[in-house]
Amino acid sequence: MDDTMCLGIEGVKKTIMYGGTGDIPKFITGSKVTFHFRTMLCDDDRTVIDDSKKVGMPMEIVIGNMFKLEVWETLLASMRIGEVAEFWCDVTHTGLYPILAKSLRRIAEGKDPVDWHIHTCGMANMFAYHTLGYADLDELQKEPQPLYFVLELLKVTQPSEYNRETWAMSDEERLKAVPLLHGQGNKFYKQGRYEEASNKYKEAIVCLKNVQTKEKAWDAQWLKLEKMANTLTLNYCQCLLRQEEYYEVIEHTSDIINHHPGIMKAFYLRGKAHMEVWNEAEAREDFQRVLDLEPGMKKMVGRDLGVLNMRMEDKNEEDRRKYKGMFNSTAPSQEEEQAPQEI
Repeated sequence: MDDTMCLGIEGVKKTIMYGGTGDIPKFITGSKVTFHFRTMLCDDDRTVIDDSKKVGMPMEIVIGNMFKLEVWETLLASMRIGEVAEFWCDVTHTGLYPILAKSLRRIAEGKDPVDWHIHTCGMANMFAYHTLGYADLDELQKEPQPLYFVLELLKVTQPSEYNRETWAMSDEERLKAVPLLHGQGNKFYKQGRYEEASNKYKEAIVCLKNVQTKEKAWDAQWLKLEKMANTLTLNYCQCLLRQEEYYEVIEHTSDIINHHPGIMKAFYLRGKAHMEVWNEAEAREDFQRVLDLEPGMKKMVGRDLGVLNMRMEDKNEEDRRKYKGMFNSTAPSQEEEQAPQEI
């Protein structure tokens, strides 16, 4: 089947490549839609930019959930189960595709699609660093152009038929989920289940960051969400300390300190991480900042400094023995020094 039609939307044309089965499903707010997609340039070669089948993972979106590329909801709502259709969309509908594609590629690479430890929204980050991390997407971002989308509708699941994960929630639902996730994380931490605790904290952070990106930076609501996210990030860092992920702790706490230099706990956790990786000077500096901000931490910091002093003494003694043995084993004897060299 090869029928070209307009959907009543300016700048969109649909060509059915393979007809689906049954009636068009109900697409209501909260419906989860599973589909494959292929994105192509409008050049002579129909250059493929992204292909979910090559990645081996179909796409899922939830209708009415402020998806980054809203036109896809409209395109999918015109399809039957099993249908494959090609859609030509002009630049009025494709401008945000590079940002969406970045997130999808990060997921495919096993990375976090949301840079939740960065304290600005996606658009602000883009202008700050002038790159999305992929050359072809940078080019599309710089010069938006029409694109072809080939979509294959696999399944439509109604809201009552699945348990909604945090990514599929509305902002209101995400905010309600945060204290529950926080509490679950605390429970796991007390039980010594640090990996599970860190996953709960991280999920709560992602919820907050998704909501925060829609607020104006440094406004009252933005700052409220920022404070909540910082608290959860520091809890997350406590889990990372237990998991011996010291450099990641240093990264996240430094990010908080750079934006909010008055948070004592961030200095304390960073000092602990520096101590574990033998950054003596940095650890001492962070512990001093802890005391400057909270003199009541004197006893706890004193205990940590005592451990640091003992470790550094042991390390220095070990280094002395190592280097002494090295010089003794490599130093030539008097006879060796006087022996003539063979030619």
